[in-house]
Amino acid sequence: MLRLEIHPQLLDDCHWLGSLKFCELLLHKNALVPWFILVPQTRARDFFDLGVSERDSVMGEAAALAVFVKNHFAVPKINFAAIGNIVPQLHIHVVGRRPGDACWPLPVWGHLSQTGAYSADDLKAIVSALIRSVGLSPGS
Repeated sequence: MLRLEIHPQLLDDCHWLGSLKFCELLLHKNALVPWFILVPQTRARDFFDLGVSERDSVMGEAAALAVFVKNHFAVPKINFAAIGNIVPQLHIHVVGRRPGDACWPLPVWGHLSQTGAYSADDLKAIVSALIRSVGLSPGS
């Protein structure tokens, strides 16, 4: 499989958790909302530039991740987007939301003014749960 570098802005903003079959999995460093980012292993810039089988594979991983986020973080709503106006590398946001969170009902992009951090133990627990639920191959 093609292994591309992850855009530096994504690496600055996120913890790299590891790899799924088709995507790299990141977790945004701001722990106020469970904000995951999938980075498909492709040179395509837009989701709809992917071939049908690639699109289906990435969407399958996004759907499995969304189920994980809803269950693990007990959130009733998932925000899902592939915007890419600032970071040109194709990446897909899967964000768990709940009424009353740090920027509800606004989108997290540009509205999450507060910050919170994950502890090392939090990250280990999330990675362990992702290994069991979505087949994550953890990073180092």
